Amino acid sequence: MIKTNPNLPSQIRVSLGTAILLGLLEGKMDVNPTTAYLMTYTEGKCTANCSFCPQAKGSKSRAEMLARVTWPSFPTTTLITALENAVKEDKIRRVCIQALNVPDVFLHIDALVREIKKQSNVCVSVSCQPLNSQNIQLLKNAGVDRIGIALDAVTETLFCKVKGVEVGGVYSWSKERSLLEDAVLIFGVGRVSTHLIVGLGEVERDVVVLAQWCVDRGVLPALFAFTPVVGTALEHQSQPCVGVYRRLQLVRYLLVQGMTRLECMSFDVEGKIVSFGLDSDSLERVIGCGLPFQTSGCPNCNRPFYNEKPSGPLYNYPKSLSLKEVVEVKRQLGFRC
Repeated sequence: MIKTNPNLPSQIRVSLGTAILLGLLEGKMDVNPTTAYLMTYTEGKCTANCSFCPQAKGSKSRAEMLARVTWPSFPTTTLITALENAVKEDKIRRVCIQALNVPDVFLHIDALVREIKKQSNVCVSVSCQPLNSQNIQLLKNAGVDRIGIALDAVTETLFCKVKGVEVGGVYSWSKERSLLEDAVLIFGVGRVSTHLIVGLGEVERDVVVLAQWCVDRGVLPALFAFTPVVGTALEHQSQPCVGVYRRLQLVRYLLVQGMTRLECMSFDVEGKIVSFGLDSDSLERVIGCGLPFQTSGCPNCNRPFYNEKPSGPLYNYPKSLSLKEVVEVKRQLGFRC
């Protein structure tokens, strides 16, 4: 029996795939999530106004949407019990809490994480937008293992345009980058992540520059493909070209693994990658292993079909690539099969 914390929210949103895996809903899945994805509950919308997000205060999307995924709500105590059972059965290896920017959200997360940790010995990640370093320290004290602070846009101009002052947003490019650095001091190198969305109007070099900035500061960059959602300000914008996304997945992997650096690479006048700064044989081996094209993020995070339909095209593969899929990736990259 869970002893109720006064700050524990009564409801929690759960991604559809997670709800099915935990037995909260019935359904079939092509790929099971290896992380349980939760989202803080509110009857309204987020106080932020990110142009790509269904949870934005100006969005007309349904309240249970995030990216292209549906997040039904459940009683929090029911969810925690289901999580406990799933962890014991090794169905879930991590919990990831997506936090909306609403009043008292950090008190709610603190209570939620403490209750989860009481019931289960499971790693917990929180993806949030802290207001200050005190918020970050609160999460660390609660038992959070990793923190994600999403930059999303990869240049200051784009940031202001899609989630900053130009859209009535609450976020600042300089402050969010500073908070990422604070988070590394509190959580440690390798335990802080950020999200970079490809397809908001950037060029390839912009993504590489910011990814290198992250790696140099001990922040893990994770790539997302822009996904248009009905009701958002960017609902009519197209998803990125798969070939562009593949090149950026490859370079992100090389940067994180320390196999190349920005200054070793070359770009054309339009900012497109011309050279990865790696010899062709090594590059072929990295591509052939398939790892750069799997979902990037926290350990055991596969986010099945978060950016795409199961019918494809797949931007982030939620499991190891088959030989046929590696051949297709090589084709998309323009490499010989």
